[in-house]
Amino acid sequence: VQLAESGGGLVQPGESLRLSCAASGFTFSSYYMSWYRQAPGRERELVAGISSDGGHTNYANSVLGRFTISRDNGKNTMLLQMNNLKPEDTAVYYCYVSVLLRHFWGQGTQVTVSS
Repeated sequence: VQLAESGGGLVQPGESLRLSCAASGFTFSSYYMSWYRQAPGRERELVAGISSDGGHTNYANSVLGRFTISRDNGKNTMLLQMNNLKPEDTAVYYCYVSVLLRHFWGQGTQVTVSS
């Protein structure tokens, strides 16, 4: 299993970013996928999750209405559209999957929101 995030960067408050997670080594379309984030000095937290067919999603209260998770099973890719970014969204963002009870993480992509 390999997960590779991309799309992070430095933006100003109110701007947008779109993160991508390219997955390989497993049957992507069969698994629930998630985005997590970890800010300096804080525990890793769930941001959003999406069912295998994309029909069900869930979000942390802190991002509800601003972030949208989606997936393209034909391209083995998961996306996180982040709008109206706030300084408190600054963190390393990770994609995550559990396959056969094993936990897999990407290397993470840094998102910094600062004026």
